[in-house]
Amino acid sequence: MTEQLEPMPDDWQRALAVVAHPDDLEYGCAAAVAGWTDAGREVAYLLASRGEAGIDTMEPARCAPLREQEQRASAAVVGVSTVEFLDHKDGVIEYGTGLRRDIAGAIRRHRPELVITLNHRDTWGGTAWNTPDHRAVGRATLDAAGDAGNRWIFPELIAEQGLEPWNGVRWVAVAGSTTPTHAVDATPGLERSVLSLLEHRSYIEVLTDQDPETYCRNFLTGSAQGAAERFGGRPAVTFELFRR
Repeated sequence: MTEQLEPMPDDWQRALAVVAHPDDLEYGCAAAVAGWTDAGREVAYLLASRGEAGIDTMEPARCAPLREQEQRASAAVVGVSTVEFLDHKDGVIEYGTGLRRDIAGAIRRHRPELVITLNHRDTWGGTAWNTPDHRAVGRATLDAAGDAGNRWIFPELIAEQGLEPWNGVRWVAVAGSTTPTHAVDATPGLERSVLSLLEHRSYIEVLTDQDPETYCRNFLTGSAQGAAERFGGRPAVTFELFRR
């Protein structure tokens, strides 16, 4: 019998999703976000970069504001109004204390119980290599969840920004993990997740020769259906859950 995924915890009110680029959350996580905001929960997005190196045919100075605009529109589709950018340089985001500090500061500001990030491991399973930005931001987010609660790590966050420690993060959920432990029923938010990903049209149009809506729908429904066997037959968004 296939090992079943557990339902994600639902006894929380605030979440902060931290990823490297515009569109990272839309590739599979937005259906869960739509369901959470429908239930009255607060979700904020934090992006380490503006994705300015993501379109080969567009110079970064022109690309960054366009991708920011698309990300804000994409978030709005699933009920997210708070979207922040850290302005680390796309493609060369470095894991280190600077990145950890920035994310810890955001956690202290937003005071989430649930933090969400993207696959931080070297591969997507097997030989599909992950990008340096995803690895750096995912690992820094897992670390920053602890940093945020320790007043002696990054004391300048208190002195310079008035950000007191927040030790209320109860879980960090990693989307896109090849070793998921939990899941959310994707059905209520699946259609909006397709529309949310489709807001990244400028990026998608250079990524594939397919019709953008067909591409988005096939990718997201295929991913959700692929997880159904491990979630009672229901299309699902999967997460690897780290408890704190």
